[in-house]
Amino acid sequence: MKIAIIGTGNVGGALATKWANEEHEIKLGVRDVSSFKGKELLTNPNTEVLTIENAVKVSDIILLSTPATATVEVVKSLGDTTGKIIIDAMNIVMGRGPQGYKHTTDAILENTKTKDVVKCFNTTGFNNMQNPNYRNIALDLFVAGDSEKGKQAAIQLAKDAGFAECYNIGGNDKFELMEQFAWFWINLAMFQGQGREIGFKLLKR
Repeated sequence: MKIAIIGTGNVGGALATKWANEEHEIKLGVRDVSSFKGKELLTNPNTEVLTIENAVKVSDIILLSTPATATVEVVKSLGDTTGKIIIDAMNIVMGRGPQGYKHTTDAILENTKTKDVVKCFNTTGFNNMQNPNYRNIALDLFVAGDSEKGKQAAIQLAKDAGFAECYNIGGNDKFELMEQFAWFWINLAMFQGQGREIGFKLLKR
């Protein structure tokens, strides 16, 4: 897949590395190609840096992993997203997000041309994206959205990143639930003292 990664910090960087190693074509979309966070990612295979609009233009999938407060500004900088899949990996945490929205995904939908927008890679820490394995058991991820095309792409990319499964939890009406689940992990890890080395696994009888 050709994937534009907008936001080359911890989450974007971890996924860029995982996906590049699985032979996906990674386009780091940045404002300034001569000065940006994550320059070390260019040592990964199949990875190049482009302006945000050019990265989007040559990609089929767009991962958004910027600070939630910049959601609307970043989405408006993407250019024409017709026919593209957008995966939202962001969360509003402690009220810090796009003004007037309960979660980042509605802000994306209202400011872009594509309806193939799903939420995934937001419910755990970047450390679990770097290494999702706990004692030979791989963690699970979750995805929500009305777009079946978007969900299938996210599920495949979750598995390519090393997660065992990526469970479909419903449509666009579950975007807020996904952010609440993210807050559940953050609360346990940061505020309840469990630390970042925790993750979720769906078990079945």
